[in-house]
Amino acid sequence: MKINVGMLTAVLMIGLFLGMDQEAFAQSMAKKFKVLDVERVMPFPAEKVWAAVATDYGKIAESHPRIVHSDYEAGSLKGELGAQRMCAFNDKGTQVLHEKIVDWDEENMTFVNMVLEAKKFPLDEDNTRAIYKVTPIDANSSKLSMHMEFRTSPAFMGGMMKGSFEKLLNDYMIAVEHNIKTGEPVNRENFKDIRKQYASK
Repeated sequence: MKINVGMLTAVLMIGLFLGMDQEAFAQSMAKKFKVLDVERVMPFPAEKVWAAVATDYGKIAESHPRIVHSDYEAGSLKGELGAQRMCAFNDKGTQVLHEKIVDWDEENMTFVNMVLEAKKFPLDEDNTRAIYKVTPIDANSSKLSMHMEFRTSPAFMGGMMKGSFEKLLNDYMIAVEHNIKTGEPVNRENFKDIRKQYASK
């Protein structure tokens, strides 16, 4: 029997695709997207910063000035590969980001956070993700970096939103530093005074 090599290859590729984790293909990042980078040096060991942003992944509301409530989703209990969190940006829970860790490198203190769902945010879930990284400087200081790749829906809003997203990430880093330093949860009400303390650094 004569075998059609092209057909056989196609069948094998389909079988391979079906056997793989489908969520790995949930984000194509194939369309043109905007990029922004934000970083902040903090007077804490890298392990403390990593614990705040990664290990305590589901507790981001304690160190984010705009998130009023956050919790783990889908059985997640801590920051690790596959962990999910739900972040509510208002009391009604109508403005929400549902996120998932899709790459995790604890040794190098970096992870990739993917947006699964964005309610009342002009984000294209298929083309939005953030890479968190903590870099040791010395025994008592480290740098938190965030690299964000995003596409808005509609796409023309990307340029307008970039400045807003950059400000939000910078505010988040200030809040992280304050939360580590004092243990005080950060929220919209107290962040105005907190920003004044740290923004000049």
